Amino acid sequence: MKLKTKLFGVSYGFTSVKEVLAKANEEKSGDTYLKIAALTAQERVAAKRVLSELTLEDLRNNPVIPMEEDEVTRVIDGLVNESIYNEIKNWTVGYLREYVLLHSTTNEDLKRIGRGLTAEMVAGVAKLMSNMDLVYGASKIQTWAKANTIVGMPGTLSFRLQPNHPTDDPNGIVASMMEGLSYGCGDAVIGVNPVEDTVGNTKNIMNCIYDFMMKWEIPTQTCVLSHISTQMEAVRQGAPVSIFFQSVAGTEDANKAFGIDAALIDEAYELIKKQGIAPGPNLMYFETGQGSEMSLDTDHGVDEMTLEARSYGFAKRYNPFMVNNVSGFIGPETLYDGRQMIRANLEDHFMGKLIGLPMGMAPCYTNHTKMDQNDQEIATMLLAMAGSNYYMGVPVGDDIMLSYQDTSFHDDATLRELLNRKPTKEFFKWLMDMGIMDESGRLTAKGGDPSIFLKR
Repeated sequence: MKLKTKLFGVSYGFTSVKEVLAKANEEKSGDTYLKIAALTAQERVAAKRVLSELTLEDLRNNPVIPMEEDEVTRVIDGLVNESIYNEIKNWTVGYLREYVLLHSTTNEDLKRIGRGLTAEMVAGVAKLMSNMDLVYGASKIQTWAKANTIVGMPGTLSFRLQPNHPTDDPNGIVASMMEGLSYGCGDAVIGVNPVEDTVGNTKNIMNCIYDFMMKWEIPTQTCVLSHISTQMEAVRQGAPVSIFFQSVAGTEDANKAFGIDAALIDEAYELIKKQGIAPGPNLMYFETGQGSEMSLDTDHGVDEMTLEARSYGFAKRYNPFMVNNVSGFIGPETLYDGRQMIRANLEDHFMGKLIGLPMGMAPCYTNHTKMDQNDQEIATMLLAMAGSNYYMGVPVGDDIMLSYQDTSFHDDATLRELLNRKPTKEFFKWLMDMGIMDESGRLTAKGGDPSIFLKR
């Protein structure tokens, strides 16, 4: 395994695969803060060159955190399809990039190859790609999933309706649901982030959104984003919900900081299959984002992009219905500005899809970061071109409970018009029956009028 190269007469040497992966990464403030980033553009290019010549076997044999030290590493390695891996283990990372971008490589080809890859391999190939490469590569991969309805089918674009409220007031949640639905938002899931993470409050919100869904016969999914142990107890006590949610990360230590491990998620997965209201088979919802491990001091000196790929490798174990990336949510200590946020989102979407996940995106930002709405909209449009399954739907793009900026109900309708995409099949029919959307998939005059839900 060669870890050195020479560029323009200057020799560059690296001590490990972990260092090569970190220094081959595009500039990120989190990596700079940890002092693991390339110090110059020349060093970054040298690291990319070394990375391009490593084999996939080199990366599997040298995970960034040893298997005996980390549960996430063990989960990822245990999911590798050995037959496929043995076919491709002698490929270089550079060749894998060429294979992904080859015109004749199909969706089926890439989904098959993904079964033989580890997170380090997926992160490695993404580090060699330009932004356009990431968009094109991701656009070739389609991954759908089913809870109550199917999200991710060709020609569709879905949205999570996020009716958060700063006091968890059921009337406020319902009012926000009405507005979002009137814009055609909510076919991916109606999912509430509660302020108060208790079993009682979680049950109340689960019942609130379920009752509204049943009253209006809305073909979608429901979720309450409490800690997964809270959701589990609420369901054991009889609360109705379609899918379970949990944030996950790329190291065992970070997952412990989130209050989870594989055993707990295994238990939750079995519970939602037995007592959830959706038939599935995809019944888990995970959120991830570059920089969470660094912010928790659980990064082990690994770059934030590689750790993000590892979080997808962990999530894959549970055949999720949704995986939502929220890179940009933490702040400038992880992604400093709009350029870094856009790049991170494109990386994450591509990596998740190559690993085999049904990826949605939340190109979000906080108000203390050097990003703005234009940066967010650039990321959103590029990700839509790349084939993101869904986005968030937040009133006017401003989440008043979580205090960050995300895609709005208006953005959702605009994206569908720009790309000529429609909601999921059942939800589209429901919108037409309600008079909210016409047969072309465009909003009618009733679009954006939540008072239609007050007239029955």
